[in-house]
Amino acid sequence: MVIVPRSFFGALSGLIEELVMQIVIASGNEGKVRELTRLFEEPRISLVSMKSLVAPDYEVEETGHTFEENAWLKALCVCRLLGVPVIADDSGLEVDALQGRPGVHSARYGGLGATDEENNQLLLREMENISPPERGARFRCVLVLAVPCAGAGGQGGEPVRVARASGAVEGTILTAPQGTQGFGYDPLFCPQESPERTMAEMSPAQKNALSHRAIAAQALQPQLQAWLKNM
Repeated sequence: MVIVPRSFFGALSGLIEELVMQIVIASGNEGKVRELTRLFEEPRISLVSMKSLVAPDYEVEETGHTFEENAWLKALCVCRLLGVPVIADDSGLEVDALQGRPGVHSARYGGLGATDEENNQLLLREMENISPPERGARFRCVLVLAVPCAGAGGQGGEPVRVARASGAVEGTILTAPQGTQGFGYDPLFCPQESPERTMAEMSPAQKNALSHRAIAAQALQPQLQAWLKNM
C-alpha cells in the first residue's frame, strides 16, 4: 500500500486553484451578472462581479454609439483598472416603431438613475398609440472579452480584445407589463419563440434557453475555449 502524505493533497488543491482563471464581469447590473454566471458554467473559469473589486461609485461612461463600442469601452476600462481578464456586456431593446430606440440608451431611457419601472412606463407612454402589428422589437446583446497584454520589458500594455460575439431575439412589446422575473424590459417583451409569455414570466433556465444574452454567450464559447487552451 502506498501512503500519500497530506502535503500532496494540499499541493494538488493549490494547483487546481491556480488552473482556474478568474474573469471579471464589467457590469454593475446584478441581473446581467446572474445571467452571465449561469451561462458560462465552465470549470476552468470563475466569474466575479466587478462590484466586489471596485469603488462603490465606480462607473464607466458609456459614450459609444453602438452596443459593440460600449461593450469594448467597458471591457477596456475595467481591464486597465484591475489588470485581469474582463467580460463586458452591452445590451438593450430596439423598437421598430421608435426607430430603434431606446437602443444603447436602454438602461437610462428615463434619465440617469431611472429604475426599470420608470423606463418601462416611459416606453409604454411612447407606444400608447402604436397598433399591435407595429409593435415589433428585439433585444440585442454584444459580449467582449478583453485581457491584459504585457508590453515591452514585461510592463503592462494596452488590453487586447480576444473574443467578441453578439446575439439578438425578435419579439413584440405588450401594452402592459406581465410577470415578475428577470429585469429591465423583460415584463413588456414577448419573444417570437414563446409568444404566449413575456421574458419576465419565464424561469431563469427558460429565459437562458432563448435570450439574446444566451445566444451571444453561446457564440462566444468557442473563442473563450480557444483562449483558455492557449493560456
